[in-house]
Amino acid sequence: MKAYIMIKIHAGGVKEVVGHLRKIKGVLEAHMTFGPYDAVAVVEAPDIANLGAITALEIQPIPGVEQTLTCLAVDV
Repeated sequence: MKAYIMIKIHAGGVKEVVGHLRKIKGVLEAHMTFGPYDAVAVVEAPDIANLGAITALEIQPIPGVEQTLTCLAVDV
């Protein structure tokens, strides 16, 4: 299962947060973005429970992370 996690970050903390994201197991990519969100992480997990754990226990506690929005990727 793949998801795109959009992240709002406290001003001035984007570089540090993206660096931290890239070290998390399950994060395939992490990039700074322009627009309503400051960064996006591409995450892969075996199931929704693991995806939730990565988001709640690994990404949201990073200092500077203010908000996340998880978008599940689906094949049609």
